[in-house]
Amino acid sequence: MEISTEVDLAPYNTLGVNAVASYFCKVANLSELRQALDFASERNLPTKIIGGGSNILITGDFPGVIIQLALMNIEWMNDEGLVRVGAGENWHAFVEHCLGKGAHGLENLALIPGTVGAAPIQNIGAYGVECEQFIVSVQVYDQQQRSIVEFSHEMCEFSYRDSIFKYEGSKHFVVLAVTFQLYPDWPANFSYGALANELKDKDTIGHRDVFDAVCKIRRSKLPDPAVIGNAGSFFKNPLISLDKYKALKAEYSDIPGYEVTEPGLIKTSAAWLLDQAGWKGKRRGGAGVHTEHALVIVNADNASGDEILLLAQEMASSILSKFGIALETEVQIV
Repeated sequence: MEISTEVDLAPYNTLGVNAVASYFCKVANLSELRQALDFASERNLPTKIIGGGSNILITGDFPGVIIQLALMNIEWMNDEGLVRVGAGENWHAFVEHCLGKGAHGLENLALIPGTVGAAPIQNIGAYGVECEQFIVSVQVYDQQQRSIVEFSHEMCEFSYRDSIFKYEGSKHFVVLAVTFQLYPDWPANFSYGALANELKDKDTIGHRDVFDAVCKIRRSKLPDPAVIGNAGSFFKNPLISLDKYKALKAEYSDIPGYEVTEPGLIKTSAAWLLDQAGWKGKRRGGAGVHTEHALVIVNADNASGDEILLLAQEMASSILSKFGIALETEVQIV
């Protein structure tokens, strides 16, 4: 395993922010991960684990060790859709691989950027599905105990775009692999509004139809990071009280509202809120808001991480002022 020095991080984050890591390495197995962590520990250096870099905002040079997980393995554990996947596998490629195997359930999560290891941390979701619905367990490396630990679904404490792995007290866990239970006879899920509309003219709808429709919708709404730097949706859709929602509904009749499992709460659309505040297409220096989707911040012209962060903070402040709703970032700030 090679540990490089003074590495430009622009190729390793989809926002394309220029920053330098004092040390950088890519690890392909547990032994290499331990070596990298020991290297940092012996020198009293901070570490940051990354995957595809699609959900991070780097705000400046990193004076420690950036460790990119490249643990690649897909192991089908039986013929009934039980599969264990290495944290470094590309998420979209894995979803398509499952579709080809006739193992269904994840089609609605197609084209979400990043790696499999990030999926349970963020509890990624789209078009009416969250990945936790299919997660059996998550295998992690405990840096404190220097041992492998298997987290059951219940132990992961999944909630909307959240899990135990995002808590401050869980930063010593590194996701190594995720076990999913998928199904050959899982019904195609196209109940989500935009998806139902895209498929409305089809007489019969299969899992491949859902997969293709999700890809088409995402490509039409979200910019390609290879063309213009972005991290997808920058903010979470906020959960607000039912009373708060009713009060806003009286003033803004078209404000979206979606039922959630948490009692007394409603999920509304961060993109709608930002649209109402006029953010679509706005620029602040090199950072901008996408012209077609107000939830997406783009690196329009060699923006620094600080420029992007300041724009995000200004956007969130305007929503708090206008609607009394606090937006939380979906993107991790490094």
